[in-house]
Amino acid sequence: MINVFEPKIYYKDKIAVFNAMNKKNISGSSSEINKFESSLSKYFDRSYVATLSNGSVALEVALKSLNLESDDEVIIPSFTIISCLSAVVRSGAKPVFCDVNRLSWNMTLDDVIKVKTNKTKAIVMVHTYGLVADAENIETYCNENNIKLIEDSAEAHGQIINERKCGSFGLISTLSFYANKHITSGEGGAVLTDNKEIFDEIVKIRNLDFNSSERFIHDNLYWNYRLSGLQAAFGNSSIKSIDKVIRTKIKKAKVYNNLFSDYKDILQIPLVELSGVKNHYWVYGIIPKTNIDRKKIMSSLYDLGIETRPFFYPLNKQPAYIKLNKDAISCPVSEEIGEKGFYIPIGSHVKVNQQKQIVENIINLIKN
Repeated sequence: MINVFEPKIYYKDKIAVFNAMNKKNISGSSSEINKFESSLSKYFDRSYVATLSNGSVALEVALKSLNLESDDEVIIPSFTIISCLSAVVRSGAKPVFCDVNRLSWNMTLDDVIKVKTNKTKAIVMVHTYGLVADAENIETYCNENNIKLIEDSAEAHGQIINERKCGSFGLISTLSFYANKHITSGEGGAVLTDNKEIFDEIVKIRNLDFNSSERFIHDNLYWNYRLSGLQAAFGNSSIKSIDKVIRTKIKKAKVYNNLFSDYKDILQIPLVELSGVKNHYWVYGIIPKTNIDRKKIMSSLYDLGIETRPFFYPLNKQPAYIKLNKDAISCPVSEEIGEKGFYIPIGSHVKVNQQKQIVENIINLIKN
């Protein structure tokens, strides 16, 4: 089976984890946490970093720190992972969905403005599938309209917009270190900010609101969302390989781009760049332009030893959301690409001859 992704684990990563274990730096209070947070702060050019147990938790505590109320609205793209929706709902605020651009699959300022109201208090700006949202324009708009901006950079490690790294936009940025991310600790996440007050609150939220001066006396009922020392050691080693990981993804994507170049009449492939920002191809997605049965194609590819994954299911159509809100909401682009799109294997584990095999099978299935 050619897997959609396989984590690239270098020998140095194994040594880093072994050394942490050998020194007994395994807990969420070990020195490995501080080392990883310091590396992240330097890499993403943020003053404060709090590592957490996963990226979904990072979104949740970021929104929790804003003290939103039930009438407050938070704009999120419909075309993204359900963690964004869950985080908004759990914050007590109301989620409002914006659509995305048909070519980039990312949210733009125009998409945001269409759904903004006088109740909009925050925006979760998500970078999707290796390209980027309209970050500079959305950030400026938020600053001008007193809207809190949370940047979800889980899929954009290493991306740069006009010399600014994704992970440095807005009041708060969040990261995921799941196994398929460019920086990985197996599982894990982080919140990044330049605001000391927000950082201090997030540190309390992730650690049961422990008071260092009076242990076991708590003012709030918070959670244990800590990363472990072993995960931090892995992540701190992984961050040193990010440029190599991205170069490999781009190299593999170029092979796909060339192989698919004669078939753009029957399928859409990812943009190579957007407004000067080169695609890092966190995943390599394709959208057939014909009326085909996606499930049938994906099943046929699986039978041929090729794993695929469907695109995000639009949040405005999620059963979990419909249970909470019966109002019909339309996000036509998110719905179309969510219905038709899927992504294919990419990474150092996929050889060129396998890429040729993958493309040949996809084209045959779409045509037939």
